[in-house]
Amino acid sequence: ISLNDVKTYKTLSSGNTLGVFQLESIPMRQVLKQLKPDRIEDIIAVVALYRPGPMEQIPAYINRKHKKESTEYPHTLLEELLKETHGIMIYQEQVMEAARIIAGFSLGKADLLRRAMGKKIKSEMQDLKHSFIEGSKKNNINPIQAKKIFADIEKFAGYGFNKSHAAAYAIISYQTAWCKTHYPAEFFTALLN
Repeated sequence: ISLNDVKTYKTLSSGNTLGVFQLESIPMRQVLKQLKPDRIEDIIAVVALYRPGPMEQIPAYINRKHKKESTEYPHTLLEELLKETHGIMIYQEQVMEAARIIAGFSLGKADLLRRAMGKKIKSEMQDLKHSFIEGSKKNNINPIQAKKIFADIEKFAGYGFNKSHAAAYAIISYQTAWCKTHYPAEFFTALLN
């Protein structure tokens, strides 16, 4: 199945996703109507964003995608990392890479940060926050900005998906929408059965 099927994206953009994996709730259908997805990356992002913490970033993602709002980055060093997601940290991998880029964390230490934030282990988070701020000084990032970047990461990390998980869900969502678009009788028969 081509991931560039215009008819499938029209189905998704119309919110006609009843029976489509991960995309069938009424609020999600409203998001799809506003988002107007036209690439698989949009579906991956919306699957990851539609969670308790990141959900508040959905309007910004939509507005930035449609150029109704300018894309801003927490720091210029993070522009390349966050370009695909319009400056919004969506995936756990982005959290880990941001810690590596900004504070010089090893990937192992960045994973400890992700895990501590996800499990809300306050003592570990405090130690890692201090380490993050100290490490950011090597990149000439002032402590106030480093604290803000850390707070943004912390707000997100407790609920974030890893991209591979979101991508796997999104592929199934897209395939389900493709079947509904191109084989509606068979789709509804399978859905009812």
